[in-house]
Amino acid sequence: MNATRQTHWDEEVDLLVFGAGAGGMTAALVAHHEGIKVLVCEKTDAVGGITSTSGGTTWVPGTSLSTSAGVPDSVDDARRFLASVVGDRGGDEAREAFLQSGPAAIDELQRISDVKFVAATAHPDYVTGPGAAFGGRALAPVAFDGRLLGAEFVRVRPPRKEFMGLGGMMVARTDLDALLAPFASTKNFSRTLAVVGRYVMDRLRYPRGTQLVMGNALAARLFYSLRKQNVEVRFETPLIELVIEQGEVTGAVVEQKGAGKKRIRARRGVVLATGGITRHPVLRKQLFPAGAGPLSLSPNTHTGDGVDSALKINAQLNDGHDSPGLWMPCSILRSRDGQDSVWPHIILDRAKPGLIAVNSRGERFVNESDSYHDFVMGMLRDSESGGGKGDSVPAHLIVDAAFIRDYGLGLLMRERSRSRIASFEKAGYLIKGNTLAELAAKLGIDAAGLERTVDTYNRDAAQGQDPAFHRGASVVNRFNGDAAQKPNPCVRPIGPGPYYAVTVWPADLACSAGLEGNANGQVLDNNGHAIPGLYACGNDLASIFRGTYPGPGTTLGPAIVFGWRVAKYAARAVPGASGARQLDPVAPKPRVTV
Repeated sequence: MNATRQTHWDEEVDLLVFGAGAGGMTAALVAHHEGIKVLVCEKTDAVGGITSTSGGTTWVPGTSLSTSAGVPDSVDDARRFLASVVGDRGGDEAREAFLQSGPAAIDELQRISDVKFVAATAHPDYVTGPGAAFGGRALAPVAFDGRLLGAEFVRVRPPRKEFMGLGGMMVARTDLDALLAPFASTKNFSRTLAVVGRYVMDRLRYPRGTQLVMGNALAARLFYSLRKQNVEVRFETPLIELVIEQGEVTGAVVEQKGAGKKRIRARRGVVLATGGITRHPVLRKQLFPAGAGPLSLSPNTHTGDGVDSALKINAQLNDGHDSPGLWMPCSILRSRDGQDSVWPHIILDRAKPGLIAVNSRGERFVNESDSYHDFVMGMLRDSESGGGKGDSVPAHLIVDAAFIRDYGLGLLMRERSRSRIASFEKAGYLIKGNTLAELAAKLGIDAAGLERTVDTYNRDAAQGQDPAFHRGASVVNRFNGDAAQKPNPCVRPIGPGPYYAVTVWPADLACSAGLEGNANGQVLDNNGHAIPGLYACGNDLASIFRGTYPGPGTTLGPAIVFGWRVAKYAARAVPGASGARQLDPVAPKPRVTV
């Protein structure tokens, strides 16, 4: 809406935020702390978006938390690291702003709210390069007691059902081993009783367990902080269109449940944090590779509302450079009722010794122990090199029976029970072959190719080597492998049959493509100029890593830091000023009030 006359407003605020994920809620918290009136409009009936279903790891270099954890990290090292990973792909100014602001953003967020992190002492960057870190950069949200939210606990979007046990129990990674082997030791049994007992008591009052971890804990902590500080979150209120007057975004039209359309003036600007374009019906087809398909880990409601509204007023779209999406390989357990289970293969199986991934030719195509994003990029590249025939989409993870016993495979955790293994076979999730040829026939792939591949792999694996793809050569490979496997934690021969396989497909977990923005999160137009009054963060803002995936949490880190920068900039900008506002949101300046 490009208004040519005085707009009638139904209400007015200083900062209008669309989307209650990590980026949007951070922007709202910080802006409120700066003394301006904030309204958060959320399209759905719950906060969290992609954040709530994620692992919650937040990648921010150089924080004081890294020092507190005994693994001090350096912004200078991170700068060298990103220069080697991202190279000349662009976005240097925004990336530098992220590096400079990250430590201050995390410190202040922890100081002014109930958001709490702890730096992981061991959680390495995903790519090898100068300045790469083994620990300190990956920040994990501290577990949260959902009971503190009372009746509003239902407003926190649940995690993926595949990540909950017993129909609604979240399990911390540190508790996983105990719950998988409760009778292995007194300690395991005691911990299992504590976790399950708490969950049983929760279900007497709540629809799911209230012990929240990972991304669900982060989303809940942000929401709890907003509630404590009386920042309004208006649910089921999607963005309809932006209002632009004399070249400046001055507000937006929303559709509020039960109240119809409203025009809300935003004196300091509008922040777009609506989750990105992962499910936008046009932009997904336009930008995403054909081999990727429709599978997405983002909520169904992430249809690109924020990006779409900005494009209608001449905003610039960045295609994500190397990749429009950030990826995870996922297997699917089909259900008769249509409620399929989608399992992201993150760290529990792919990096472990004795697993290979093959394409339709029965050949390996990637280092199976690399990060989930790089694994899928290997899938997509292999398919493109084959003329777009989809040779590696889908791909198949091949193991022997001993592997399932030792590590599990996908939805099937470490398992010795023959009946449970058989149940996954019957469901069509786990494919079994007594011989490689039989397995290949069931998968519909080249049998001779698979047999050659396993023979070659086994010959090298017997020496702990992988000359084809160098598994175990990088720090992250070894970290996610099995330290007990010598000499290479990621390599061991595949034993005799029976053999098993699960099929994996590319699924996006977030966007790299999005609105082009500057160092302050201002959205740029197609001439490269900032659109006054319009900001973006989270997945609505193009990734500062340009389609690369440097380390764990490299979507949430920038979402939070740019939410912080947007809030600082908008709070200190003079209301009504047009054009680029030359203010540094990091340096302290007098607060301007309305």
